[in-house]
Amino acid sequence: MTRQSGPAGRHAFSLIVFALAGLLGVAALGYPFVAASLGQGAGRAADAPLVVAGLLTLCVLGMLVEAQSGSLNARGIALMGVLVALNSALRLVENIIPGPGEFSPVFALIILAGYVFGARFGFLTGALTLLVSAVITAGIGPWLPYQMFTAGWVGMSAGWLPGRGLNWPRWKTLALLAGFGVMWGFAYGAILNLSFWYVLAGDPATAWVPGLDAGAIIARYGGFYAVTSFVPDLFRALGNAALLVVFGPPTLKALRRARRQLAFERETE
Repeated sequence: MTRQSGPAGRHAFSLIVFALAGLLGVAALGYPFVAASLGQGAGRAADAPLVVAGLLTLCVLGMLVEAQSGSLNARGIALMGVLVALNSALRLVENIIPGPGEFSPVFALIILAGYVFGARFGFLTGALTLLVSAVITAGIGPWLPYQMFTAGWVGMSAGWLPGRGLNWPRWKTLALLAGFGVMWGFAYGAILNLSFWYVLAGDPATAWVPGLDAGAIIARYGGFYAVTSFVPDLFRALGNAALLVVFGPPTLKALRRARRQLAFERETE
């Protein structure tokens, strides 16, 4: 009984750790709106290091729990390190040679890693990629924790996609991944914009005002996003789709081979 309950308990604890990481992100995004509505101010740039430290602590704790439960062995952690390093190098190239709009090459590999290895592996790959690449490119600032959370959510949600093990034809898998990449191309920008929308004093018709009802908030933010971010994010969305279609098949093949050779068992969500 004890030997059976141990792994189950560690699996449950792992889910709690990753749930806390997700809730920390939601709280970090929502706190300034609540604080401003209560008249307590909304500035939080000084809180960014604390949020990054909290998220990094949860990521490390998550890896330790995954290792203890057997879901993520030492070879799996090493593979994650390779993927994070490769993606960080791609982001360095992106900073040296910027693409159009908000195009970025890093999201395709985050999506594919989550799809092949599972949601928790995908979350760690996404969050750590943005952290390491920020250190390499000197991109550390109050925006970093929100980039880490959102990239983590990209990888995590990729692990929930259907199709794995169903012997889908390649075109169907690629269509699913491309559509997913397009969706997150827009969603990533929309989520990050929430981290600063509340402090912008722009068009009164699209600015945030404390005390608005949910419908008015959504309408104002929709107008703000359409004017400021839709076109740049379109390049990210189309870039994600193109990279997944062109480089998805060989990358999926390599990642699946690595999963078999490393005896890595994709976690059950």
